[in-house]
Parts: sequence; C-alpha cells; structure tokens
Amino acid sequence: MSHASRVVAVAVSGGRDSTALLHATTRAAKALGVQVVALHVHHGLNPAADQWQAQVERQCARWARDGWPVSARCTRLQGSPSPGESVEAWARRERYAALAHMAQQAGAPLVLLAHHRRDQAETFLLQALRGAGPAGLSSMPREAVRGGLRWIRPWLDQPASAIAAYVARYRLSHIEDDSNHDTRFDRNRLRHDVWPALLAAFAHAESALVQAAHLAQQAQALVDEVAAADVAALRCAEGLLSVAGWLDLSAARRAASLRHWLRQQVDEGVPETLVTRLLIQLPGAKAARWPLDGQRELRLYRGRLECAQRAMLSPTWSPGAAATAQETAPFPLHRPGRWPVPAWGGTLTLSGVDSGGVPVALLERAMLRERQPGDQFQMAPRSLPRSLKKQFQAAAVPAWARGGPLIATADQVVYVPGLGIDARAWAAPGEPQLSIHWASDEPPPSAEKGTLPKER
Repeated sequence: MSHASRVVAVAVSGGRDSTALLHATTRAAKALGVQVVALHVHHGLNPAADQWQAQVERQCARWARDGWPVSARCTRLQGSPSPGESVEAWARRERYAALAHMAQQAGAPLVLLAHHRRDQAETFLLQALRGAGPAGLSSMPREAVRGGLRWIRPWLDQPASAIAAYVARYRLSHIEDDSNHDTRFDRNRLRHDVWPALLAAFAHAESALVQAAHLAQQAQALVDEVAAADVAALRCAEGLLSVAGWLDLSAARRAASLRHWLRQQVDEGVPETLVTRLLIQLPGAKAARWPLDGQRELRLYRGRLECAQRAMLSPTWSPGAAATAQETAPFPLHRPGRWPVPAWGGTLTLSGVDSGGVPVALLERAMLRERQPGDQFQMAPRSLPRSLKKQFQAAAVPAWARGGPLIATADQVVYVPGLGIDARAWAAPGEPQLSIHWASDEPPPSAEKGTLPKER
C-alpha cells in the first residue's frame, strides 16, 4: 500500500461480525501506521437504526481516545424500493453505492466486508433455489474490483464460531438486529427454519456448500474467458456482433457469448428471459428488434446485432396519419429551427451551414410528402439516380431508419430520411443553405414480436 493510500475502510453495521472485523483491522493498523475508517449505512428501515449509528460512532470515538487510528463515517439512505423491487434488493444496491461513495471521500482504495463461511454457504443455497447458473452459484467473491475500489472479504473461510470466540475474548459490545429474526425475508427463513435441519442431517453441509461455490467460481471464470474471446472474434464493428459467426458456435458458447456481449451493452443485469428469447429467435431472423429496457433496444439488420436507443411512439401519431399529410408543413421549410411533425411521428431540424446543405431558395418551394412510386434519389453528383428502395439497400439503411416524410418540390426530391440530401439539391459554395435532419419517434408495428415491417 502506497503512502498516499494508507487508509483502509471497513463496512460496519454495528453487529457482531462487522464489529469484530473493525476491531481486528484497527489493532493491526495501529502497528502498521494505517488509518481505519468505519463506514456505516443508516437504511432508515428499522426504528432502532438511529441507535445503531450512535453505537458505531461511540465505539470509534472511544477507541480513538485510546490512541487507535480509527474514525467513523455515516450516511442515511434516501428513497425507497421501486414498484416490484424487494426491500432486500433495494437495500443491498443502495448500501453498496453509499459505501463506495464514503470510501472514496475518505481516500480509502480498499473496503473490507465481514462475511464469513456460513454467509457464503447460505448465499449458495439461496442462489440455487432461485435457479441460478454458475455466475449466481459463485456466490460472494473473496476479492472484487468495482468502481475503482477493491472489496475484500478476509473472513470468508472463517466459521461463525471463530468470530464469536473473538468477540468474547475482547468483550466487544455490539448490536442485535431484531429484523434478523423476521422470516418474511428469504435469508432469515433459510437461517432459522431450514439451516438447523440441514446441519442435523448433513453435518458437513456448510463446508461442502462453500466448496461448491468455489468450484462454481472457477467454472464461471472459464466461461467468461471463452466468451470474451468469442465476442472479440465476433465483433464486426464497435458494439456490433456478427450473427453469422455466432451461429457457427456450439449451443453452449452461443449462450455464453450472448450473455457476455449483452453485459457489455448494459450496466444492469441481463434478464435470462431475454437471453432465452434471443437464443430461439436470432437463428431464423433477418431483421428484427427486441426491447431491452425503457430507453434501449436490440436491433438485427444484415446479420449484425446492435444495442441502440429505443424509438418511442408519438402520442399524436397513428398509422394512417402520414398517408393523408400531403400538404406543405405548417412551418416554413426555409427557416432554421426544430419542428415537431406529429403527422409523421417525428421532428425535423433545420440548421444554417456553410456547405453541404440545401439552398434556402429551393426550400421555399418545397413541401413534406409521402414516398411515391417512381421517386429516385441521387447519392453523389456523378452517380445515377436510383429508386429509393435500391438506394436504401445499397447504403444498408435498416427499415426502422426509413420512416418519415420526404422533402420535395413539385419536380425534385430534396431530402429523404435515412439517405440525406439528394446530390441534385446540394447548394453551390457561398449560397445561403440549410442542413436537414429527421428524427423519428415511430417504433415498428411488431416490435414486441421481434419482427420488422417488410422493406418497401
């Protein structure tokens, strides 16, 4: 540990295990010249929580007066679980975020956690009962790096009896959380109703389950290593996955590489239901979409899978609205601005530019309209005009990026969403001109089924 980082943090609830860890860490730190900071999170869930915080603060203050290098930092959680989220899951997520924030404020690169062997065995059982795979069955790692911090559980191989003996030896005062006896919570129900019977039938259950967790960690590490190599080989562009190469993998490697790639796209956990759905639908799909969350979706086009912002339906848009919107837009196309166009479910943005735009004089005669049979688009000055469908295909524009109105005069296409400005409408150097950008709010009609409209 460098001189600049001679600070160690210990997560302390005030209970027996964390109090013992804080005491042992502070004893060792005194001889090493290391500062210890006790991190306490007030969850606001128990009427006695104020007393628990006061207990941690008093204990640290008493040891500090005796010359021990320890201080306390406390924080109270704000908010509450979201609809459908368990109190346990919310408290755990928010607790670790609060611990990380306090450790960073204290300048501590290392956070110690007081989990022991019984905790690890319980976690393995709970994960197994939830149908977890190797990642879940790996339970708690001895050491992990998250958010630039090292999280270490130094007592993960220690039995609870050893910690109890330490507390008795040094006569350490600690709190007793009465909520630990509330069997509405999964872990408490396992601890009080199941664990005694399990140990009575299998005396070696604790050590055996911990060994199983260790083997699951090794298996998951191997899965991650192979999946990372597969995803690296399948990456056809930044963030895009080649489905053709993915289909050449075995079924097990398909599933592992897909999970690995999805974890790279999202910060939150990836639902196993989505993985199962993709494993079934991807092999036979040509162009498709799958909702990922409220903001993002997965898109398949021309054999490449990507994660992108999810288009949301405009509340004023209806499938037949655009077909009747043939009149000039209710705003001047020759003026800069950001113009919502509810009839087509999107927004048109016009901006002044020095080059690469459309002459203002031409836009004064333009209108918004639907695509029509015979419409052609010219990509470059010396290229030949071709049908919109052929130009979309040549430019690899997916079906979901082709929606929205054309900008055209009576005899000339000016702008096409997904293709841009027609080369025949480019402004001459020095001519007043505007750039054009269309952003559609329209999702595909069959997004929830993982399909897309037929190309046209």
